[in-house]
Amino acid sequence: MKPKQPANEGRFAYEGLDRVIHERARLSVLTSLITNPKGVAFNDLKQLCSLTDGNLSRHLRVLETERMVVIVKGHDHNRPQTICRITATGRKRYLEYLATLEQVVKDAAKIAVEEPSGLLRTLSPSRV
Repeated sequence: MKPKQPANEGRFAYEGLDRVIHERARLSVLTSLITNPKGVAFNDLKQLCSLTDGNLSRHLRVLETERMVVIVKGHDHNRPQTICRITATGRKRYLEYLATLEQVVKDAAKIAVEEPSGLLRTLSPSRV
C-alpha cells in the first residue's frame, strides 16, 4: 500500500502543459490553425506568427512529427502552394493544453484574491 501523500503535493505541477505546444512559436502556429480549420497557406501562417521561413518550417516539422499538423503541398493557378492544417490529434492536445492553462489562471486568481501580497512576502529582493 502506497503511503498517502499530502493533498497539495504537486498541486501546481501542471502536467498538462504539453512541452510541444508550450513553446511560443508552436503555440502561435496551433492557435492560427485551430481558428482556420480549412488550413492556412504557409506564407499567411508565417505572417500570422511573425516567423521566418526557416523557423516556421522547423516548428511545423516538430508538430508534423507529433501528428498535430498535416502539410499539403499543391498548386494554385500554376504556383506552388503549401497548406497547413491542424489534425484531430492536434486539436485534442491543444484543447487539453488550454484546459490546463485555464486551471493555471484560476489558481493564480484564487491566490491573488485570498492572499494579495502572500507571494510577495515569501520573496526577498535580489542583491545586485
